[in-house]
Order: sequence, then C-alpha cells, then structure tokens
Amino acid sequence: MKYAINDQVILSRAPEGLFAAYLSPFSVSLSEQGYTQRYIHRQVMIAACFSRWLEQTGVRPKRITSDHPARYLRSRYRRRRPSRGDRAALGNFIEFLRRAMVIPPEKISTRQLTPAEQCVQAYEQYLREERVLAAATIVNYVPFIDRFLHEHFGTGPVKLSGLRARDVVRFVQRHARSLHLKRAKLLTCALRSFLKYACYRGDIRLDLATVVPCVANWSMPSIPRGIAPDQVRRLLSQIDRSTAVGRRDYAILLLLARLGLRSGEVAFLELEDIDWKGGCLSVRGKSGRRTQLPLPKDVGDAIVAYLRHGRPASASRRVFLRAKAPVRGFLTQCAVGTIVRHALLRYGIEAPTTGAHQFRHGLATEMLRQGASLADIGELLGHKSPETTKIYTKVDLDALRTLAFPWPGGVR
Repeated sequence: MKYAINDQVILSRAPEGLFAAYLSPFSVSLSEQGYTQRYIHRQVMIAACFSRWLEQTGVRPKRITSDHPARYLRSRYRRRRPSRGDRAALGNFIEFLRRAMVIPPEKISTRQLTPAEQCVQAYEQYLREERVLAAATIVNYVPFIDRFLHEHFGTGPVKLSGLRARDVVRFVQRHARSLHLKRAKLLTCALRSFLKYACYRGDIRLDLATVVPCVANWSMPSIPRGIAPDQVRRLLSQIDRSTAVGRRDYAILLLLARLGLRSGEVAFLELEDIDWKGGCLSVRGKSGRRTQLPLPKDVGDAIVAYLRHGRPASASRRVFLRAKAPVRGFLTQCAVGTIVRHALLRYGIEAPTTGAHQFRHGLATEMLRQGASLADIGELLGHKSPETTKIYTKVDLDALRTLAFPWPGGVR
C-alpha cells in the first residue's frame, strides 16, 4: 500500500522509525532549495529507509553521529545496488535534523594548538578584524607566516623577542628563489606585515620589517591584458537571454564590462546594494571599503530581467544565485570566473585570458583611449592609490609616441 508524504512524494510503504514525522518537512526543505521532484523523491526515500534501519538497530537520537549513515549504507549495499547520490542524500537529512535540533550537533574533537599555530591564529584574526583585509589577501599571507614560525620555533614556545635580522633574511633567501616572482613578493609583503604586527603588540622591540629583503622587480613590469571592445560586444550579443541562466550570465558580464567590477564584487553583490531610485550601486571592494558607482540603464535593465524572470525563489539576499540545487549565493568569487571562462569558450571569443579581470583591464584601456583621465579611471575602478592606475599609461600608445625621440636618419 502506497503512502503519501505530501503532494510531491509518494512512498511504497508507510515510513517507520525515529524520524518518520520529519520526512514531510525534509521534503519541503529540499523543494525550497530548488531540487527537482525526482531528486526530492530519491532523498526522502533514502531518509525513510535510514529511519527504519535506526529503529531496527536500536539507536537513540542523541547517540547518532556522522558514522551512522556510512554504517547504514554498508548494510544497504549488501542487498541493493549502490547509487551515487545516496551518501549526499543522507548528509542532507542529517544536516536538516541538526538544524531542527532533533539530533545534537557533531562533537568535534579539538586538537591542542602548538604555540606557533596559536600565534598564526591571532595574526589571522588581527588581519581580518582590525586591518579588515580582503579574504584573498589573508589566505595568501597566513601560510607564509605559518611556515616562518614553524621553521624557526617548531612545536616549542614562540619567543618573537629572540628573532634577529639574519633569521628574517635567511628565510627569504631560502624560499624566494623557488617561487614565482609574484609569490616571492607576496612572501616579503606577508613577512613585513607580520613583523610590523609583532612590533605593534610589543613582542619585538626592533622594527625587523625594515630588514626584509626586496624582491628585484621592475616597476609595472607587465602590460594589462584587456579584452578588446569588439569582442565584448560579440560576446554579449551571443548570450541566449531567453533562459534564466542566460539572463543571469548576461547581467554578470555586463557588470564586468561596463563597470569593471572585480569577480568577488559581483559574486557577493546583495539586493540592498542597489539603489534603484538613485540609480547607483554600492560595491564592497578590497579592505571592506564601499564605493558608490552609477548604474547604467542597460546594466540595470539586465539585472531587472534576471530578478523578475530568472532568479529562483530564495531567502538569500545575494543578487546572483546558483542555477542548480541547492539554490544559494555563490560560495566564492571563482564562480564568476567559471561563468566567464565557459562563455568565452562556448562562443569562440578571442580573448587574452580566460579570467574575469580582463574586462576590468579592457574597460580602463578603452576609457583612456577615449580621453578619460587616470583619476577618472581610478575612481571608477576603486583604486586606493593613484600608483595602481598608472599601469594603464603603458597601453596608451598614442601618448607614448609623443615621448619617443625621432630615429636618427628618419624612418626606414
């Protein structure tokens, strides 16, 4: 005899066991996350079987751990063929029960941190809470400091007052030679940052940040590689805006191309960041700084089209959401880069790279060619220092030709 969990899920038998009453709200939760009806039915069916097995084995709710789903699946696979989504389905069900406080949260055994790890943890907290640095900067800095402290102090006490200039110099010499130029510069920046932090805390008296060697490098060594305006127009014209995904991707690419936003600024944009009446956009840039940017009409129209006819129903306040379940905002900025890469490959666009940053370079380059000042470009791109914007002078070939000396004997 069949049993209806709700109007979406019908099981071949009535559910039994500890969690039979939670199968219907679990099904609703999956539906709200954007899962298909077929996948919801599969997850609820596995959850019902798991509930029955727990009843048969006599496991109490307070005793359930993350090991029980694995034990159940081993028992199930002795009789049935394995299915790829079973483990994920049980993981979703366990997480749902924990959120509902039906079963206790998983107890995680905490390992005692070494003094070096405690020092690194405090430094990371300082960067995040007091310096308010971007997450990407923290992720780049912390591993270098972790290595520096472990090489010098091991698992013993960390006595920063015992550091000497030679310890700092030798560390840089030992590791910089095996790193790419940009990584080597990151190493020295991280080390200077940490030593200034240690001096600020009073752990060291001498300002050892001044002894960190500089990595040999020309000022502004590379030319910004920006996508050409005609290729941007070609890309935007080929996106299929009749689909929800197409509307989302079109709006994302317009934000990159027209406003020069960074991928993280697009990925983490929230509904409250758009002032529709004022026609502007509030963007959270590096170091948590807010920048107000004008919202061009075509960009606003694209976002509206996605919000009205493409964005899935969700409690998330992010503007752009995943197209597949679970429906939520992007976890990292890499999602925007993936959208760009797939679009460039799908439509055969000629581009210098496959990343999102080339739209930012392309916009700045085109603005310079149209006569915009470096100050205007820096303001739009949210540059903190004018020095950052100066790199675009390298792409202004017409201006550079006026500085070149004539070749002796004339042009040949």
